[in-house]
Amino acid sequence: MITQTVLNKLEFPEVRRRLSVHCQYSVASDLARELTPTPDRRVAETWIATTAEARYLLDSFPEFSVGGARDIREMLTKVEKGARLQPSELLMIMDTLAAARRLKRMFIKLPEYEERFPNLLDIIHGIENVHRLESALEQSIGPRGDVLDSASVELARLRKAVRVAHSRLTERLNNLRSSSRVGSAMQENIVTVREGRYVIPIRADARNVVRGIVHGTSASGQTLFIEPFDVVELNNSWRERQADERQEVNRILDDLSEKVADHADVLRRMVDSVAEVDLALAKARYSRAIDATRPVFHDTTTSAQRVRSEDIGHPSHIVSLREARHPLLNPDTVVPLSLDIGADFRVLLITGPNTGGKTVALKTVGLLTLMAQSGMFIPAAAHSELSVFPDVFVDIGDEQSIEQSLSTFSSHVTNIVSMLRRVRSTSLVLLDELGAGTDPQEGSALARALITRLLESRAMVIATTHYSEVKAYAYATPGVENASVEFDVETLSPTYRLTVGIP
Repeated sequence: MITQTVLNKLEFPEVRRRLSVHCQYSVASDLARELTPTPDRRVAETWIATTAEARYLLDSFPEFSVGGARDIREMLTKVEKGARLQPSELLMIMDTLAAARRLKRMFIKLPEYEERFPNLLDIIHGIENVHRLESALEQSIGPRGDVLDSASVELARLRKAVRVAHSRLTERLNNLRSSSRVGSAMQENIVTVREGRYVIPIRADARNVVRGIVHGTSASGQTLFIEPFDVVELNNSWRERQADERQEVNRILDDLSEKVADHADVLRRMVDSVAEVDLALAKARYSRAIDATRPVFHDTTTSAQRVRSEDIGHPSHIVSLREARHPLLNPDTVVPLSLDIGADFRVLLITGPNTGGKTVALKTVGLLTLMAQSGMFIPAAAHSELSVFPDVFVDIGDEQSIEQSLSTFSSHVTNIVSMLRRVRSTSLVLLDELGAGTDPQEGSALARALITRLLESRAMVIATTHYSEVKAYAYATPGVENASVEFDVETLSPTYRLTVGIP
């Protein structure tokens, strides 16, 4: 199990955030921010192969993209509960249907797509044809999110009736305000609307000139907004026709919402498929941005599985990195590292000065492992090889906590004790500054005991320390190898370069 604490310690959430920036679809962006490493090697292989296909696709056809799809998941939940979708929401569903259809059509037009992109094709298969639903929506909803007259014969008839009623009403009002009796009583020679009904503005001192219903007054009280009795029936007719129109529009929206609800499962699979394609493309874009390559997963089935006491290497897993770089550091200044662990030893102990790059080396291995198990290329030279670890355990503190108090030391010990209860041979264990935060003699003894216990568990371990006794212990213990970050004696500054075999 890889916990959220481990992901946070290795700064994986920041990698996910940077990956999400390369997504074009908001649902894919959500997937990127929630991406979790898989403990299953076959799944990891499939994810990496999918990313490789996406990288080849973008390299060969740069114009290929996911565009126009919207996040309609909330709307699907609403209609399944019997809610009525609004025209703007139905328009978003239309946009998503059209985007998914374009994506699928664009994909199957690619040359030899079945042979070149089998994993992407499996995802594309999740986009099903829903022509009848799309046709019903296109017939009913306009590009501005309005219900079209073509939505139903009855709606077209009712809207015509509304226009006729409105024309008769405005014609009568224009006749009234052009008459000398009413015109002389008007504050302004205009027609306006109050409470959804047409009225004319009459001066308060001419109230008795125009008989009708008062719908309001101006702020000064000098103007009354009156609906003349002569147009009450025409106003009523217009309002009734509008009510009939609204009722028919609601019936159409209910009918379309029911159709969407009937296709909710299909639409969810469509959204998921479009998002998965976009996530694969985002992984490909991010790999180009950080100059990453496809990692090779070590085939544990070809490794010796027998556990013998004299074994010094790992029984099944290896990590072999070439020119690996931490993806969150400046690529122009970061110093690449290369290391092999698992074949000849399974515990690597890194020593060196403070701020010399020990913790960065530790985090680089851990973070690249998480990236690979999440289907992402890694910033390392080609043919770098990693294993899939079901469990990753981390105990890394910052510089201050490493140096400081008993409470911090106790926290580290508690974390390590919990780790030892769960660690197994397929685990990756990363420990920063073994035994730090306490008396040097006690810390050194604790570090040696911890390494001994981890050797017995047969886990793969990378740890850092500055205790000379631990370096000597590693030198004399089979299965443990020393490494160091170089220090330039002339400039008295670290070079950040990792050297394996030299403490």
